[in-house]
Amino acid sequence: MFEQAVLPVQDEKTFAEVEKALHDAFAPANAAKFLRQVEKAKLRARQFEAILAHGFLGAKTPALYGSLGDSDRGQVREMYLGLVEHVAPEVRAKYLKVYAYY
Repeated sequence: MFEQAVLPVQDEKTFAEVEKALHDAFAPANAAKFLRQVEKAKLRARQFEAILAHGFLGAKTPALYGSLGDSDRGQVREMYLGLVEHVAPEVRAKYLKVYAYY
């Protein structure tokens, strides 16, 4: 079975700020609002870079993310994609267009 290698975080303070922004966006109370913004911008849930550029994850988050090293940015993207998949099924059903692959 495949196990992803654990990479140490290089910039823990900045990484923690970006991580908090992601978890805040996907908190059960905020997920629907976040996905509504993504839908109105005609983006897909897995388009992390575009969502980040639109400021949907916070105004400071794009700059913080940009200041991270390559491995830290990779971990942030993986975390984001994991959070996208763990949204409650009823919320995902409501925003089916955002989750579609076309």
